[in-house]
Amino acid sequence: MKVLVLAANGQIAKIVEQRILTEEKFKDVSLTLVLRNSQRLAELADNSRVTLVEGDISDPELVNKVMNNQDLVYVAVVDHGANNDITKTVISAMDKNNVKRVISTSLLGLYNEVPGEFGRWNLEMVKSGLPAAINADKLLAESGLDYTTLRLPWLNDRDEVKYTVTTKDEPYVGVSGSRHSIADVVLKIIADPKYGVKDSLGIADPDTQGLDRPVY
Repeated sequence: MKVLVLAANGQIAKIVEQRILTEEKFKDVSLTLVLRNSQRLAELADNSRVTLVEGDISDPELVNKVMNNQDLVYVAVVDHGANNDITKTVISAMDKNNVKRVISTSLLGLYNEVPGEFGRWNLEMVKSGLPAAINADKLLAESGLDYTTLRLPWLNDRDEVKYTVTTKDEPYVGVSGSRHSIADVVLKIIADPKYGVKDSLGIADPDTQGLDRPVY
């Protein structure tokens, strides 16, 4: 299986990459990692299962080139751009190269699905980037691709993997979660590409349900 990671130097992306390259069940997965400065992942340069590519993930020519022969695309950054250049570029390149499966990173609160005081506070915090994130999700839903939007909680660096997944039509459960938990969901999809297909998954630690503010 060939996996393309766009924005491959992100903290969650690096957890995903490390687990793919060290866990037996992913031994047949090869990675194409795209990031602005390839030196940041220089320690992976000699790995036979890794191709490092330096560049801008909103560059249509670059993304079209690296999309060739991929099986799954993981967009490891939220598309906050007013014109949704990243999402449009990815959809176009996937169509041209007949690639169907994409995992896209997004925010909680896309559908006003976060209840209570935390939902109110979260909306206040994310409102500047929310319209672009909502539109990116809409573009993917209308693209015909086998997409999964991941709605991330407020993140922390705890080592534990503990999360509840909610779908698009369910109230969001929890307020915070670990980066390791989000990486685990990405890996679950890579292991079983049918998981979460054509859906939007909310992810958070259920122990944080009912809190008014994030847990760091």
